[in-house]
Amino acid sequence: MIDDIDKDILAIIQANGRESNAEIARQVNLAPSAVLERIRKLEDKGVIKNYAARLDPRQIGLGLTVFVSVRTSECGGGVEEALAEMPEVLEVHDVAGEDCCLIKVRTRDTEELGRLLREKIKLIPKVVDTRTTVVLQTFKETSSLPLDHIETESGRHKAKGR
Repeated sequence: MIDDIDKDILAIIQANGRESNAEIARQVNLAPSAVLERIRKLEDKGVIKNYAARLDPRQIGLGLTVFVSVRTSECGGGVEEALAEMPEVLEVHDVAGEDCCLIKVRTRDTEELGRLLREKIKLIPKVVDTRTTVVLQTFKETSSLPLDHIETESGRHKAKGR
């Protein structure tokens, strides 16, 4: 069970994964050792899966973002796994509807995207068709999950500034 303090710790870590243990402890009004123990328990439970740096895609030459709907002759059969192995494919989702998968892709430009579609994606057995949507502008992109829906044992604890 996640309590109010755990919820506050998760919010802090999502906002800044490099926040020091001492600063997290200050914000939730606990000793650093208690915060470290809570974080370790959240990691052990799989609530915290990993820590990563968010890179600016444009700064590393990946300015084109697209979503590709992938239609297959039958859902499953290794298509999702094959898509997931491609470094340009950032997300693979099994979806309901006419298509079997929705993938998020980042490439340098449309030429590189064309090669990816022709030389990799469309060559996967069972892939019948793709439909590509090019992102013109991104207004929000985050990996932070909303935490407001988590019910905790008590509503008593509130971290400073939360």
